[in-house]
Amino acid sequence: MTSREPTLSVVVPIFNEEAVLPLFVRRLRPVLDGLGEPYEVVAVDDGSTDHTPVVLAGLRRRWPELRVVRLRRNSGHQAALLAGLFRARGRYVASIDADLQDPPEVLPEMLTLARARSLDIVYGVRSDRSTDSRFKRTTAGLYYRIVRRLVGNTVPAQAGDFRLLSRATVEALRELPERRPVLRLVVPWLGFPSAEVPYVREQRAAGSTKYSLSRMIRLATDSITSFSATPLRVATWLGLGGMLLCALMVVFAFVAYLRGSTVTGWASLYVAILFVGAIQLLCLGLLGEYVARIYAAVQGRPSYFVSFDTADGSDLAETVDTPDDVASAGRVATAGRRGSPDGAATAGGDPVGAAEPVGDPPAEAVERTAPRAVARTADGPAVATTGGGAGTGRGRAPARRKRGGTRAAR
Repeated sequence: MTSREPTLSVVVPIFNEEAVLPLFVRRLRPVLDGLGEPYEVVAVDDGSTDHTPVVLAGLRRRWPELRVVRLRRNSGHQAALLAGLFRARGRYVASIDADLQDPPEVLPEMLTLARARSLDIVYGVRSDRSTDSRFKRTTAGLYYRIVRRLVGNTVPAQAGDFRLLSRATVEALRELPERRPVLRLVVPWLGFPSAEVPYVREQRAAGSTKYSLSRMIRLATDSITSFSATPLRVATWLGLGGMLLCALMVVFAFVAYLRGSTVTGWASLYVAILFVGAIQLLCLGLLGEYVARIYAAVQGRPSYFVSFDTADGSDLAETVDTPDDVASAGRVATAGRRGSPDGAATAGGDPVGAAEPVGDPPAEAVERTAPRAVARTADGPAVATTGGGAGTGRGRAPARRKRGGTRAAR
């Protein structure tokens, strides 16, 4: 990596993206090289369980600006994105997913706009989502309508995590006490000068989506409960409405009793009990969501642990350092990517593992990590050291490095 302070840092959260990484690098590297300025690419491996680590090792050997940060476990997309933002060193920090649905070619336009108008935030806004399924478009539209209704119109419609931030914005995010912020809501809330750059959303280049329906529901729930108390107010209004309805029913029953027209029956009682019970359960569920967030905040557990960062002197060679591992990096980088003219995926014009022999990666190649770990807490970054010494941990199994426990210090 260049010794000069990078002008632009590009943060890429990654989880099990072995199939798309070579294609992503092939498009991203020429764009960044064309800037003519120092840059870095911070690839945050969110505890991938496939061949992603060995693919990154092969790519980094041919691209010195590529910096790899590996988390010890799968911490989630937002946590991985936050880890990359806080460890990036550029004056501007962009975030983009590796699936190529957000085009890397838009990054220079975002950087130029930020400089020309002295902006701190530039959002990438999807002007065309025709490549998404109808269900995806419908649910995404519903999500943005609800969020903008609860949070306000400061949240750009159809803007995900493809954005450019200034150094001042990143430092403001670092000062927030929230443990698991939803960045697409928190960033607009900061109030920094911003603008939008429209783009056409493309199809995923390879691999499969990591955002299942359950994860999308979880994101929507986190977005609402972390940024608005409206659901609690809804529970309050439901309770008041139920009380009013019960009062009306009491008056009706009293009048019917005076007229002598009361009829013994179970239907009305059955419906009333179900109605009141449903309201009670709904209110308890809404209250439980907020109590769970308070409980998580009181626990104070870090959102993520960094296993190693190649910028700190750690090297992927410590994790993928055998001939079979190198061969596997080449095999995974080229297998299934026959769409390029030369039959091999390339990064910036250089073949990625085109001449490497085929071999299967040993399991320990992915599991071995350097002993130094960095955690993010509610009060800021904290450093945790795992293991009994300062060695590289080469050749040790992860379970054997637990000697000495874990030490955390702000």
